[in-house]
Amino acid sequence: MTYRTLLVHAQPLDAAKPRLAVAAALARDLGARLDALSAEVEPSLGVADPYGMLQAEWFSVMQTELERRFELSRALFAEAADGLEGEWRGVRDLPTRALAGAARACDLIVAGGAPLDDNDLYTAVDTAELVVRSGRPVLVAPPAGGQLRGKAVVVAWKDSREARRAVADALPLLQRADQVVVYEICGRDDAEGAAFRTEEVAAHLLRHGVKARAKVRAGADDRVCDELNIEAEAIDADLIVSGAYGHHRLNEWVFGGVTRGLLRRPERFVLLSH
Repeated sequence: MTYRTLLVHAQPLDAAKPRLAVAAALARDLGARLDALSAEVEPSLGVADPYGMLQAEWFSVMQTELERRFELSRALFAEAADGLEGEWRGVRDLPTRALAGAARACDLIVAGGAPLDDNDLYTAVDTAELVVRSGRPVLVAPPAGGQLRGKAVVVAWKDSREARRAVADALPLLQRADQVVVYEICGRDDAEGAAFRTEEVAAHLLRHGVKARAKVRAGADDRVCDELNIEAEAIDADLIVSGAYGHHRLNEWVFGGVTRGLLRRPERFVLLSH
């Protein structure tokens, strides 16, 4: 199992360059194809225009600006992906929806590599929503980017469908690692059960050629992200693998605390699956 096609969100911003660099470096390392999607839509005029004159002028200006932004996005991607197989596409659509749809033809989406608190739904991707809508693993790069070494990895274990999906989706990276820690933060009364679960997961990974071991620590739910990063720091891991927990309610996505924490404070690479 390996990743044959990566997909990255391309934007005409200097802040997006680290994301493109991460995606390109990983594609080269894996011998994979790298595709890029730029997706934006024009915001509404937001004022009353009974005769349509302002609307027509606004639309023309925004079309010109959108074409300029697409060309810049294409150029930035071409520079980062020089020598790689793949293609760039620009579409007029909401970015999160467009990336989730384009995921049908990829194995892994590369996101992040820029501030994750940009709430402009016309130009920016909601990374958490992308994870749950795309049906593909999403590799979230820290804001400054960097190259994913993946020599040591922490798997954030929770006995859930999402965690199982994340472990399966991450196998191509886990099999390349020198050490993988399957780590569960549990309640004090559940240490024995957590030890059994993590040992089973580690044994399963060993059968797939992954150098995995289990670890359990008692801790409160609001300490999970901190404990994961402490363990990652201790073993010099630059990747955390985790399930993404969220559901749709009242026309918005609601996400669990660990998912929000890993996305809000990405101290290292995070691979999320739903």
